[in-house]
Formats: sequence, structure tokens, C-alpha cells
Amino acid sequence: QVHLVESGGGLVQAGGSLRLACTASGSTFIINAMAWYRQSPGKERELVAVHGEGDKIEYSDSVKGRFTISRDITKSEVYLQMNSLKPEDTAVYYCSGGLWRTNYVPATRWGQGTQVTVSS
Repeated sequence: QVHLVESGGGLVQAGGSLRLACTASGSTFIINAMAWYRQSPGKERELVAVHGEGDKIEYSDSVKGRFTISRDITKSEVYLQMNSLKPEDTAVYYCSGGLWRTNYVPATRWGQGTQVTVSS
């Protein structure tokens, strides 16, 4: 199994920035990609960004141009740099490890998540 621990959330004003980090441990050889999801109250969990092998990266339209995902494979870590934050970015952010070929498919249990709150 793969164990995920997220960190870096907090409270920030609109227009501000935050950087999230996630460390994976355990059987990380089963995954070839890592991703960030988020979930707001009353909404379904949304895929925000995926980082696969090499430079294979995708973002949701809602964060494209504002968020940057990066990955340190040697440390089994993935990061999410969030700039120009908006109140609608408020959510619990979750890290995920999975397989990405045609589509990204999560293959790990969810971590505890980290709360991001953007005030207007």
C-alpha cells in the first residue's frame, strides 16, 4: 500500500499564494503518476492536476495558468504551487497516487487532506 501525507494548506487572501506538499511512502512502485484533487462542501471531489512520467502534466480548466504541479520522484513527493488564489479555490485538497495511461486512475487510499481557505 501507499501512504500519503499532505501539508501546506492554510488561510490566504484572494490573490495570494500557497504551496502544498505531499509525501508518498510504502509501495510507491505501483504508481506512475501523482495528482491533486480538491473537494468543497456539497461538491464532488475534483481532479485539479496530474503529474505523470517525464513532463506529462495536465490541469483542470479551473486552475490552468494559476497552479503548477511538480514532482520529486527521488523523494516520492509532489507539490502544488497555487498562485492568484480565488475564493472558489477554497476546499480540502487531497494528494493521490495512481496510473496514468489514457486517463488517470487513482490507485491509493486518500490521505487526510489539507484545508485551503481563500478569503475575499
